[in-house]
This record gives sequence, structure tokens and C-alpha cells, in this order.
Amino acid sequence: MFKPKKKSFTVDEIKRKIEQFCVYQDRCHKEVEQKMRDYELIPEAREMILLSLMQDNFLNEERFAKSFARGKFRIKSWGKQRIIRELKFRDISTYNIKTALKEIDENEYLETIYRVTENRNNVISESDNYKRKKKLIDFLMRKGFENELIFKTVNEVLENTI
Repeated sequence: MFKPKKKSFTVDEIKRKIEQFCVYQDRCHKEVEQKMRDYELIPEAREMILLSLMQDNFLNEERFAKSFARGKFRIKSWGKQRIIRELKFRDISTYNIKTALKEIDENEYLETIYRVTENRNNVISESDNYKRKKKLIDFLMRKGFENELIFKTVNEVLENTI
């Protein structure tokens, strides 16, 4: 079968493209390395571009981790466990993960879990309290909140609705 030829780029053109890729949104090393693999660069060129991106501050893992944690918490209402899991999946260091989690205010975190629990409780149409409780707990676990906090919140929300 006929395969179209891939367009070839110079190293400088690829470097500019990857810089634009990083400017558009904070990226982690794993995403940038995947992008370079897509261009089928030789290892020496990959290393040179990666080093240049870090020196020019296009690529900063700590900044990525912080903005990722803030964004996923505020926009998607994810819990800390889910954020940690996703950052580990992206090969972010433990130090950067801890730094990123400091971006989440503890009071705001508690307000969020209560708000999410109450909203979900209002949506669930289950009349049996045990099944309702299980559905709430499962939902909050998928969101990535801590077990102790989940049980405490679910019990308080269900007590207030009875």
C-alpha cells in the first residue's frame, strides 16, 4: 500500500515547534519526549533540544506539577490521591509532587469535598441509605479523596439530609 512520505524538518524547526508546544501550556518531560519521538529525532538532537528547553525555561517540571495540581483541583475537583497518581504516571519526582500539593489550600480542599459530596448526593436517586452511601463513597474514591475524609464527609452529609 502507498504510504505518504513524512515531511522532514531541520533540528531548529523542530526546536521552534516544540518551544511553541511548551508555550501553549506547561508540559512535563514525558510529553515533550513523546513529541520528539513523533518527529523521529536522533538521540543527540533530542538531548540538545531538551537541554535548550530547560535552559530557556520552556520546560520546568516543578512549574508543571504546580499548575497541574491547581488546575485539576479547581476545575475537575480532584482529590490529592488522584493528583498524586496522575503526576506519578507522568514521571514527576516525589519532591515536585509534594511541592505541587502545597498549592492546594486545606480549607478550600475541605469545602470542595463537602460541595462535591452534597451535589452528588442530590443527583443519586437511590432510596436505600446503604446503597446511597456506597455510591457516594465510590464516587469520591474515583475523584481521589482520602478514605478517612470520605467516610467523615459522607456520614455528615447523609446525617444532614435525613
